[in-house]
Amino acid sequence: MNITIVGTGYVGLVTGACFAEMGVNVTCVDKDKGKIKILNEGGIPIYEPGLEDLVNKNMTAGRLKFSASLPDSMKDTEVIILAVGTPPDEDGSADLNNVLEVAEEIGDHLDGYVLVVNKSTVPVGTAEKVEETIKKRLEERGVDIEFDVASNPEFLKEGSAIKDFMAPDRVIVGTKSSRAHGIMDRLYRPFMLNNYRVIYMDIPSAEMTKYAANAMLATRISFINEIANLCESVGADVNMVRAGIGSDSRIGSKFLYPGVGYGGSCFPKDVKALIHTAKQNGKRLRVLEAVEEVNELQKEVLFDKLIRHFGNDISGKKFAVWGLSFKPETDDIREAPSRVIIDRIISAGGIVSAYDPAAMDEFRKIRTDVTFTGDMYEACIDASAVLLVTEWKEFRIPSWPTLKRIMAEPVMFDGRNIYRRSDVTANGFIYYSI
Repeated sequence: MNITIVGTGYVGLVTGACFAEMGVNVTCVDKDKGKIKILNEGGIPIYEPGLEDLVNKNMTAGRLKFSASLPDSMKDTEVIILAVGTPPDEDGSADLNNVLEVAEEIGDHLDGYVLVVNKSTVPVGTAEKVEETIKKRLEERGVDIEFDVASNPEFLKEGSAIKDFMAPDRVIVGTKSSRAHGIMDRLYRPFMLNNYRVIYMDIPSAEMTKYAANAMLATRISFINEIANLCESVGADVNMVRAGIGSDSRIGSKFLYPGVGYGGSCFPKDVKALIHTAKQNGKRLRVLEAVEEVNELQKEVLFDKLIRHFGNDISGKKFAVWGLSFKPETDDIREAPSRVIIDRIISAGGIVSAYDPAAMDEFRKIRTDVTFTGDMYEACIDASAVLLVTEWKEFRIPSWPTLKRIMAEPVMFDGRNIYRRSDVTANGFIYYSI
């Protein structure tokens, strides 16, 4: 089976490598020739555990190729998967320019049946726009060529994307033809020989499912952060509250971890896009409007604790920041809470020394006024406090005596509640958490 994937970003590259691992012949296309050159030379433009080995393995086997030309890659292909970016516009809507540009190019060069699959995160109605765009180009060419459009939203978690793709909880497919249904069945059945978890539905429902899923997860995060802030005011322990409500099978414990807010490429963008879609249709999603507001405020909480502790004056003081990426096992700093926290510290006259196992190169691109260090302890030398922002595993069991010896003041601000207060204070530290 031959398929073409347009876009070699996070979704496209993981999708291509995993399909190739299952024996599919995959060509990944990107108009960025520099990125294609890196990939053809065995490099990986993104950080994702295990991805580089999987890509190189399937390139060596001849099942995975990279190209800058979509027309060349369309020859003998049965499926074209769209995995291009849909960044948010200023009004919060998803920018569909990349998606529709690819649709135009498909219409300009289509010479036989193909199934066009939208894996990019797009609002309801996008598949219809893709179909109309391709049909218009075919009509302009004066040809009548059959094709189908399907929706197949991705549900990959950065840091565990390969596992998520190879053994998915579920696969959502929106189709309106039996031919498209059959092709998607052939693509995904090998991943689920023992427990078939593909859910077929109409296309608008598939498009909506992606947004609804991310909106629900974002809601849980903002909810527990609101509860955490109230717990602090009334003297309750949010970790105990989380355990208590998470034991209810109707609620569960996942995505109920208090912290400094969510970030990344999905939740912020998708919540905004869903709110915008509602407004376009004369509706208001008041719960999601609150979710978004709570999340933006939550990114300020750790700095608020910091500035209060130091009497509203941190001028000239050095602070260590552990973790820059929005979550562990990724170098993604889009909408990361670290960006807000560091901005506030520097704006207030503080000095920042930061360490992250993967995201420092990305952070260097947006800030030149931060000192990046080779390890977590170097960042803390002469620091007046350390702020844990991203819960990378190597931060979980620090040497408290070493930290106390090298720091100017023994103060810990735990933005992810990964430490026990008794352990930290027993080592002579002042401890703040969410």
